Amino acid sequence: MPVAKGNRALGHLECRVSGHGVPPGTVRSERTPAGDEPICRTPENGAEMARVLYTAQATVTGGRASGHGRTNDGALDVQLRSPKEMGGEGGGTNPEQLFAVGYAACFESALGVIGRRERVEVGDVSIDSRVSLLPTEERGFKLAVELDVTLPQVQDPELAARIVAAAHQVCPYSNATRGNIDVTLTVNGRDIG
Repeated sequence: MPVAKGNRALGHLECRVSGHGVPPGTVRSERTPAGDEPICRTPENGAEMARVLYTAQATVTGGRASGHGRTNDGALDVQLRSPKEMGGEGGGTNPEQLFAVGYAACFESALGVIGRRERVEVGDVSIDSRVSLLPTEERGFKLAVELDVTLPQVQDPELAARIVAAAHQVCPYSNATRGNIDVTLTVNGRDIG
């Protein structure tokens, strides 16, 4: 995701670009007419990048076993602890719990976007999310996610499945993890294929 900085009054924009095939820290400057939305371009082909809508900032010290995490605005301030199930002391949150809450919240927003686009009232959505930490054959770790979506106002099973599948294409968490982790979706008790 690009991080854009610059002085819009002067119309100068500097984009730090990272991603697949882009060396970290690559910078591309672009002049834009004053007052226009900033434009970031990739160094390879000059393709236009999306403008940044929001950037969350947080600092973690001590890691997952006995750490502390805080957002720059102080809205989130948590003690990090390994869960007892993994031999930790418990008594705090962990990255998997934070990911489960973040993914479910983001996915619910994506359902609202699709509902508005399709003119379907999705109602009081509920999402039970499970994030599992799994070992890999390479002695590393990976995640698996299950999102169990309840759309109480959408009784048609095919329509509910289409809404959830479309939300999975819109949700930034889904887009960030696609092809990297297994995500299982259900809606109103039915698996989405």
